[in-house]
Amino acid sequence: MRAVIRRHGKLVVDEMPAPTPGPGQVPVKTLVCGICGSDLHALDHYDHMIDLTGRLGGFSQMKKGADTVFGHEFCCEVLEASGPFKAGDKVVSVPGLMTASGAASLGYSSEYPGGFAQEILLSEALMLSVPNGLSAEHAALTEPLAVGEHAVAKAEPGRDDVFLVIGCGPVGLAVIASLKARGLGPVIAADFSPQRRAAAERMGADRIVDPAQVSPHASWAEFKVPGTRAEAMMAQMAGQTVKRPVIFECVGAPGVLQQLAEAAPAGSRIVVAGVCMETDRVEPLAFIVKEIELVFVFGYAREEFAASLANLAEGRTHYPDIITGVVGLAETPDAFVRLQTDKSQIKILVAPGK
Repeated sequence: MRAVIRRHGKLVVDEMPAPTPGPGQVPVKTLVCGICGSDLHALDHYDHMIDLTGRLGGFSQMKKGADTVFGHEFCCEVLEASGPFKAGDKVVSVPGLMTASGAASLGYSSEYPGGFAQEILLSEALMLSVPNGLSAEHAALTEPLAVGEHAVAKAEPGRDDVFLVIGCGPVGLAVIASLKARGLGPVIAADFSPQRRAAAERMGADRIVDPAQVSPHASWAEFKVPGTRAEAMMAQMAGQTVKRPVIFECVGAPGVLQQLAEAAPAGSRIVVAGVCMETDRVEPLAFIVKEIELVFVFGYAREEFAASLANLAEGRTHYPDIITGVVGLAETPDAFVRLQTDKSQIKILVAPGK
């Protein structure tokens, strides 16, 4: 089979053996697989990710110097009947594979190929049928949408909260979509890219901000969010409802957390969903004096994955609007470059059979 392979620091399209299924594993054909920001990070920071995993006490399934096939946002077609699944069924899955030696992380394993290959293996126990005739392209968005669903859940949102999303790439847009699917708001969305701001508006954001023109924090007072502890106390003494500011950091660049601490209202909860791959520097006092809460999030629970698939299938979200292109395997290396350099691009899908 053909696949896009990370080899010696570059992406190449080459032949490789199709994987052989073991017990409980189902061979599937990859219909489409999204390119994630984490794939871009893994291409450029491959060895660093392996080293950091080791420092944190984990065991990386990516091996230095080994070929690795990325891709974890996929929709697939079942090739061989297994359990409740028939050949030809369209499925999605949490990107994990149960093996005799433990769980493999599909897309970040040098042993098992991810979704940028024509065929992969899935665990029957983790697979979900795609309902309601949802297209493969839209079903493949289940995984990134689940990231937003998890970030929103970890924020513990309330009806009296006001939300600010910094960065409207796929993760930020997933956060907005998940907030709106829950009927929450108002949501302020900020991004330098006009295309991404337009996408945020389609997701249902209530206020769109170009940070080059206006501070993302300029709207807090308009939405009755006090700027300081003293203002909050005065509002409470006057019997006014005090809104809580919840900020989703979806950029993942050095310096952003410190900038937010300095500009955010007192009592803010900052949910960090952006992945910064570099050492960052913050001044704790900026967070302390404002009693700012930091919540770091990663991945999602299986029920959040299933809820995201249901939201897509039932049309409760405009998240499919983030797709800006579909490419074949041969075009995938160039698509990585476009996503790194062209901020008008949001989500590019890879169709291995194209």
